[in-house]
Amino acid sequence: MKMVLDACVFYPTVMREMLLGVARTGAYTPLWSARILEEWALAARKLGPEGEAQARGEIAMAQAAFPRASVPTHAGLEARLWLPDANDIHVLATAVHGNADGIVTMNAKDFPRGLLAEEGLSRNDPDAFLLGHFHATPEAVEAVATAVLDQARSLSGQDWTIRALLKKARLPRLGKALST
Repeated sequence: MKMVLDACVFYPTVMREMLLGVARTGAYTPLWSARILEEWALAARKLGPEGEAQARGEIAMAQAAFPRASVPTHAGLEARLWLPDANDIHVLATAVHGNADGIVTMNAKDFPRGLLAEEGLSRNDPDAFLLGHFHATPEAVEAVATAVLDQARSLSGQDWTIRALLKKARLPRLGKALST
């Protein structure tokens, strides 16, 4: 299964680490474009100049981990596609050009399921997407979550629970499933 990761799921960090961690298990193949990665880096500016620099380092690591994830731009394809927000057409074009099965995004309103279905694509909320992988391979997702939790505790100095950490990262159903 190939899934385009929209820029909004790369930020916050915990969501990104869960999505890429599950991809590292072989559960799915992540796809993105240079523009999606650039949007991630620019969104990280909210943290200040160091946020963008850190994001660029993380982008380089993601590209090294998934060297076949980058889908080239296809201007002609973008010209024939339509979405409610024209600024998101490049994401749809990436999915179509990359022969993806769907798009993982938090942005439901700008990716109507009917329009995506016309291109043979699904829209997937990251929480539901990861929860589905948890139900299919609980041990693999638990191992990823444990690693993410350990890293969050180490970096923040806080004694996070998996449920609280994932809830803060907008993955509440996954957090609940992992804590029961």
